[in-house]
Parts: sequence; structure tokens; C-alpha cells
Amino acid sequence: MRITTSLLATALALVVTPTLPTANAQQTPANPLVVESPKPNYPRVNTAVGYEVVAGWPHKPAEYIWGFMPGVAVDAQDRIWTFNRGDMPVQVYAADGSFIRAWGQGTIGLAHHIKIDRDGSVWLADVGQHVVRKFTPAGELLLTLGTPREYGEDATHLNKPTDMVVTPAGEIFVTDGYGNNRVVHFSPEGKFVKTWGRLGPAPGEFSQPHAIAIDSLGRLYVVDRYNVRVQIFDQQGKFLAQWSNVITPWGIAITPRDEIFVCGSSPMRWSDKPDLSSPPKDQLVMKFTPEGKVEELWTFPLTPEERKAEPGELKWAHAIAVDSRGDIYIGDIHGRGAQKFRRLAADQ
Repeated sequence: MRITTSLLATALALVVTPTLPTANAQQTPANPLVVESPKPNYPRVNTAVGYEVVAGWPHKPAEYIWGFMPGVAVDAQDRIWTFNRGDMPVQVYAADGSFIRAWGQGTIGLAHHIKIDRDGSVWLADVGQHVVRKFTPAGELLLTLGTPREYGEDATHLNKPTDMVVTPAGEIFVTDGYGNNRVVHFSPEGKFVKTWGRLGPAPGEFSQPHAIAIDSLGRLYVVDRYNVRVQIFDQQGKFLAQWSNVITPWGIAITPRDEIFVCGSSPMRWSDKPDLSSPPKDQLVMKFTPEGKVEELWTFPLTPEERKAEPGELKWAHAIAVDSRGDIYIGDIHGRGAQKFRRLAADQ
């Protein structure tokens, strides 16, 4: 008897096709020893604070293309100052996102952190030209620390300075930074006073001091990034304390109420990469008391390296600023932008 190809295929399918179990057969049999009780009617009360991204912030002029965004700061009027590596490095926005002004085209080598002092002056760390500069809010140069386009490790030279902070008395402290691993103290007139620190892991030593801030008592908080800690000093350079193995810190901001905000990633160890935490494994912000107690922690989605960041995601959070309402602003270096996150208070 001859069997056609179609009849043969049908016969084979009937032989080899397994019988699939029914949905009921896949379920775990009920355990006769388990007695289910009704769930409590949990109160849906948010006891944790949180943040939500403000989509579309800011209203950036179309002609200003952002490059890497390493710096962000908030002034006394809650204006947000951004510092990026595009053609127009300094851009200022209102809290509602409206554009105020921009300047700095053709003057910055490689942008890093930005600070606004109590007088409203603007301080910029330029790791490309090895200088820290002070400007008026309109962009007029007032003071230069270091020797432009020359690096070194003496009273008149810096080596890729990362950040700076100015005390109420006008004293200036610079984290010097990517190259020298020290803190440099200058007078209000820009004269060299002293320096402390060297490359190393011991207290008072640094491994890439990446940012610096000051509290209401005049204590200096140094983000010691590759040592995975924040170190605290008095203004004479005396080591006071350190917060280790809590966060791999990148940026820091301290509010007038001495709320200390640090952005970065969870603690990381060295790998075969040339830089620790580059790329980071996650993105988070922590809020500390001056005594080092962690009061709050928030995590943010980390953008995969192969695509652009979406609103609410972070791609190497580099700098943080906080306004008078408690909203936070993140300078996202590889995300090439700044984002605003509105604070959501707890329900009670």
C-alpha cells in the first residue's frame, strides 16, 4: 500500500506529538494542612518620602545643545545653574524650568563642578585648563586660581581641580582633584594659604577627591570617590571623621539646615576597569545628618549604556543640588542633561 507524503506526516504527528498537560494539572495541589486566613485591610499610607521626575524640565532653548553635564547648583533665589561641556557651558533656569540666561562660550576647557557663593558669585572648576575661576552672575571674570593651561603641584598650579567651596568669611577650599589628590586653601583674595592630603587610603589621604561642601559650623565635607567615603575636616585640615562603605560618592550638596545630600552608587570594589565606579552599578541619593546618620535613601533607574536616558533615569549621576522646597536637581554626566525631581512628602 502506498502512503502519500501528507498522510505520512499526519501519522507521524499523531505518534510523536506529546499530550500537553492541562492548566489544572500544572497547579500545585492544595496542602490540606494549610488554612488560609483573610488579609488585613492594610492602610495605604505612605510613610516613606519619595521623588518624581518633572518631565520636560527645563525649557532649554533649542540652539543650546547640552554636552556632558558634570555640574549643577542652586542659588539663594532658587535659580538652577547648570554647567555642561557643550558650546554654551553655563545655563541658568528658574525652578519652573523657564530659561534665564547663558554664557561662557569659548572660555571653558572642560567643565566640572559649579558653585554659587553667598554673594551670588559663580565658581567654576575647569579640569581642562587646570583652574578654578570666579565670575559675576553675568559671566564677568573676577578671579583665577591656578595657572591657565599649566598643571602642577605648588602654590600657583593645580592639576585638574574638581570642585571648590567658599566660607562665609570668603576663604576658598579647592579639591585638587583628578591629578594632585589634595585640598588647597586660598585666601579671599586668591592667595595660597596651605594644602593638605596626598594619594592614599588612610584618613586624611585621598583617592580622587571629587567634590567638596561646607556646613553651618564651617566643617568641610570631601567626596573621596575612589576610597568610597566622605571625609570631614576642619578648616585647618584636621581630620574629624569619615563615612566609609556606605556610598561610592560623586557629588554633594548641603542645605542651610545642614541636610547633607550625596549622589553616586552603592559601594563598589576595584575591577579590571581603569576607574572605580565607571560605569556605576546603580544610581542613588542619600541624605545624612552632620553626624553621619543616614536619614533617607532613594534609588533611581540606571540607564543601560547602549541607549539614551529616559526622563527619571540616570546615566552616571555626577552632581546634586537642592532648592528651598526640597526638590533635587541631578547633573547627569553621561545622560547629557540635568533633571528635576519633585519631593513627595510622607502622608504622615
